[in-house]
Amino acid sequence: MPLSVLQQLQDEMLCLPGAGCSLMEMSHRDQAFIDILHDAENSIRSLLNINDDYAVLFLQGGATLQFSMIPANLIRGTDKVAQYLVTGAWGKKAVGEAKKEGNVEVIYDAKESNYNHVPKAADYQVRDDAGYLYYCSNETIQGVQFQEEPESPAGVPLICDASSDFLSRPLDIRKYGMLYACAQKNAGPAGVTVVIVRRDLIDAGQPDLPGYLNYKNHAEADSEWNTPPTFAIYALGKVARWLVDDIGGLDAMAKLNQEKSQLLYDVVDAHGDFYQGHAVDCCRSKMNVTFNLPSDELLKKFVSEASAHNLASLKGHRSVGGIRASVYNAMPLEGAQTLAKFMTDFAKKNG
Repeated sequence: MPLSVLQQLQDEMLCLPGAGCSLMEMSHRDQAFIDILHDAENSIRSLLNINDDYAVLFLQGGATLQFSMIPANLIRGTDKVAQYLVTGAWGKKAVGEAKKEGNVEVIYDAKESNYNHVPKAADYQVRDDAGYLYYCSNETIQGVQFQEEPESPAGVPLICDASSDFLSRPLDIRKYGMLYACAQKNAGPAGVTVVIVRRDLIDAGQPDLPGYLNYKNHAEADSEWNTPPTFAIYALGKVARWLVDDIGGLDAMAKLNQEKSQLLYDVVDAHGDFYQGHAVDCCRSKMNVTFNLPSDELLKKFVSEASAHNLASLKGHRSVGGIRASVYNAMPLEGAQTLAKFMTDFAKKNG
């Protein structure tokens, strides 16, 4: 979370300006909160240039619920086949849940390379009659990222899990049938999931779906079919405003994220006999920089000494090992510079 946003939240925690009480005490039906919800929606629409062909929903359950909710609405009870591109752990989990709801086909799986790349258009074939094409734009564990959207035939909705790079760069929402993101990487605290869904897909759910799983219920109720995560939506709106007022929009945010991640990749490349990057160069994530060291002993030493320099949470996931440096939106440039210097010094002393 950006420091300035955390400070605003702190200042307004006890009493929301003009409300006479804390947001934590306010009814979600109160006009003051409804205004907050609409302000957050309008900010997201403005940042991503989203027109009224799409609904913007604020849901709960994170990406994990969307793994089930998407196929439940779009292929459950039909003979349609949903097609998936699997480029890491989150895509793999999405497939597992989707298979419980309908027909699923994995048309690309990078598991043989331990998920170190994303496919080219020639590497997979999408059915003209597919229920949808699904992918995860950035895999946090493996540190791979799509630099552009996969190709999908006309009439086949493109569905994207953008949980870890949402609002980190501009995108053309018109290419998507649906794009969703749990907020806690770039857009706010845990607890709210943003779902941007084309309105013609909202009516696809079967009437026997459990109420919460039906997108139509949420769209018709203005994201208040049940009590929404009020504080998380409030914080998300603050982050969206920070992106506009302090950063200058998504083009500027993308430029800054490129600069931060490149600082780290430059060190990895300059010390290629010491640091081994996980992702193929063309697929490197601008959110999660992943690399390994020559031995487990050096890895432990790296993590320990980094912690002494106030560089925390660097140990990679067990399936990849090594180091994972996350440089999400709120990470300041100075943080990446500090880590890059530490990496350079560590390699010189231990290489």
